[in-house]
Amino acid sequence: MLKIPSALAATAVALSLALAGCTSPAPSQTTAAGTAAPKESTLRVWAGSTTPITVDFNPFHVDTALYGTYGPIYEPLFFYNQLSSDAPVPMLGQSFSYSADGKTVTITVKSGVKWSDGEPFTAKDVVFTLGYGPNKTDKLLSAKATDDTTVVLTYSTPQFTAESQLLGSTMIVPEHVWSKVDDYMKETNDNPVGTGAYVVKTTSDASYTFSANPNYRDAVPITNVQFLGIDSNQSGQDLLSTGQIDWTGMFIANPDDVTNTGAISTMNQQQDPTTIITCANASLGCKGDQTDPAVRQAINVAIDRSQLAEKAWVNLVGKANPAFVLLPRDQQWLSDASLSESPQAANVEQAGQILEAAGYTKDDKGYYGKGGKEISLDLFSPDGWTDYNDAAKLIAEQAGKAGIKITPRTVSEAEYWTPVTDGDFQLAMYGLTQSVVADPFSNYDQYFYGKSTAKVGASPTRGQNYARYANASVDAAVEAAAATNDAAAKKTAYATIQAQIATDLPYIPVVLNASQAFFNTKNFTGWPTDDNLYADPLPYLSVAPAIVLLNLKPVQ
Repeated sequence: MLKIPSALAATAVALSLALAGCTSPAPSQTTAAGTAAPKESTLRVWAGSTTPITVDFNPFHVDTALYGTYGPIYEPLFFYNQLSSDAPVPMLGQSFSYSADGKTVTITVKSGVKWSDGEPFTAKDVVFTLGYGPNKTDKLLSAKATDDTTVVLTYSTPQFTAESQLLGSTMIVPEHVWSKVDDYMKETNDNPVGTGAYVVKTTSDASYTFSANPNYRDAVPITNVQFLGIDSNQSGQDLLSTGQIDWTGMFIANPDDVTNTGAISTMNQQQDPTTIITCANASLGCKGDQTDPAVRQAINVAIDRSQLAEKAWVNLVGKANPAFVLLPRDQQWLSDASLSESPQAANVEQAGQILEAAGYTKDDKGYYGKGGKEISLDLFSPDGWTDYNDAAKLIAEQAGKAGIKITPRTVSEAEYWTPVTDGDFQLAMYGLTQSVVADPFSNYDQYFYGKSTAKVGASPTRGQNYARYANASVDAAVEAAAATNDAAAKKTAYATIQAQIATDLPYIPVVLNASQAFFNTKNFTGWPTDDNLYADPLPYLSVAPAIVLLNLKPVQ
């Protein structure tokens, strides 16, 4: 999950001047299909970018690629709607099928699609993408384009459970561009060539603008999308309230402050777990008391989640659980009812019992330690992420009552991501992204699979296991779940995973985040509604914003 930063209110003044007059109409244009395009319109978005903006549209840069890279520029084969159990929506793909044993996947892609530079998109681009960079996997035995629209993938193990990741989270790139890139990780890709509805029009350190792709296969109703860089949560709220932002996802404690005029509407889907991420694995170089599971377990029962929900999130959040399933959506995959909810009230006595059983004793200051050294932990969050900052302070206070010393601090957003990805930290407030289908497999594969993590000092090349967590039984269960389409077998594998991660707690669940989206319903129609949740209306997500943009229309 990407959170929204906040710091300097002066940015709002500068942006309000820069935004003046940015929706002026222009003559109609003609699309590649020969139909008249709509008049020029600009939708202004704050998805979380801060200034100065660093241009990076590399789809392989999971943590630094700018918002809009995934979906509006680069597309997957299909769109999986995490708010729905409906079948995936075709994007570059037209249809797909699995062999009976799950080891062969046959994909039909759309014909007549062009890259934004006018070159034809074919099945060969899909084959190239799946064998390129971080998409490579030893399990893929062969990838063949049997013709311009057919891809046949053959794996050594069944791939049923990996469907949404393969078909919905793999951004397809053009072979004629990326085959010439020597080092894909060093490429910032300033002028991206994609199949999505948008191309990059302008960039600066304060904003960047997409314009409609003239080679896109369908009409693009919103001709320009301007992504703003704002360094203040309050500035973002002020610009939203005064009509200078049309779409954002951010935490606002009192949504009525921006929706009471009738121009802005809001939606709050509580899905993504907010956690305390720990650098958990001493064997991979993690340092600190948090590498002891007993310390993590004690923190888990020492914090008062009901107080956190009230004071840091004004009760706009949901209840997290240590199984990392989304309830009630994923109820069928919950193996143990006791894991359906993390403790909501603090249990100081239990925290002490856990620590004492692990050999810790209290000193004369009331803090637990071992060998004459107090437990002392650093908990950081990005400056201006007000809900995270407030939560961190409360967590430190609550842990202190249980004899666990935690020191909260804030850092700039730039100073936040590097230690998290490289493992140079003890505790950090951190958000996980919920699985996009009603199956928690991607959570377990992305965040808990030890074989794809890395030693401290390096970033994982696959997945987001920044906790450096590794457990042999969990790894085996993840692999078993990936290799079956049998619900009972998957639930057995998930039971192993859930029991182990609820004990080891490399990510200590806090709440289900308040994922608030705000959007301008006065000037634009077609937004998702409670009755039509065709996509999640958070602009910082992957792929979903592209679906939303294609459903919007400017009010004439």
